[in-house]
Amino acid sequence: MNRPRVLLADDHRLVAEGLKSLLTPEFDLVDVVEDGRTLVEAVKRNRPHVIVSDITMPHLNGIEALVQLKKDDPSVRVVFLTMHPDVAYARRALEAGASGFILKHSAPAELVMAIRAALDGKTFITPTLAGEVLHAIRNCPPKAKDPVATLTPRQREILQLLAEGHSAKEIAATLGISARTVEFHKYRMMESLRVENSAELILFAVKHGLVTE
Repeated sequence: MNRPRVLLADDHRLVAEGLKSLLTPEFDLVDVVEDGRTLVEAVKRNRPHVIVSDITMPHLNGIEALVQLKKDDPSVRVVFLTMHPDVAYARRALEAGASGFILKHSAPAELVMAIRAALDGKTFITPTLAGEVLHAIRNCPPKAKDPVATLTPRQREILQLLAEGHSAKEIAATLGISARTVEFHKYRMMESLRVENSAELILFAVKHGLVTE
């Protein structure tokens, strides 16, 4: 019997090595990648049954990578393994279609349980956050308090790259668009978020977890 195929995405090599040791006894680890853009490419190439991914990664964060993957394959299953014990992160991940949300300091058994749940078509939320997450989803209007949700997927992609220090020309080359289009999206974001300059735009990206400080 073939073992379930799992793909791992985490930009911290020591964490990735530890996860490899945890996963390989039970799963077929088909690839390990270190950024969101490479993750999207690797999933298309390897077609894993489940993806285990960090949220905060270079070039494209895990949630935005999931949004892109869902467009190509709505059945894709992603379990997020993150250091952020924040209900807003969990809610954003679940609204994007995540199959699981686990904290990095959780017991290793939780990750295996989450992968097994994803394989069965279920959703697993780390017990320490499950109550808060379900309360937030049930009692708050969808996306009402998340300003990130007012941005389009392309704008969020550009905002992360801007916050990582890439120029408009570099972003244009990466995304296959013109530098003028990048600038257009930048100013539309500033207008939408009511910020005055690029510095405030980058602070917004850091505050809302699109990049690390």
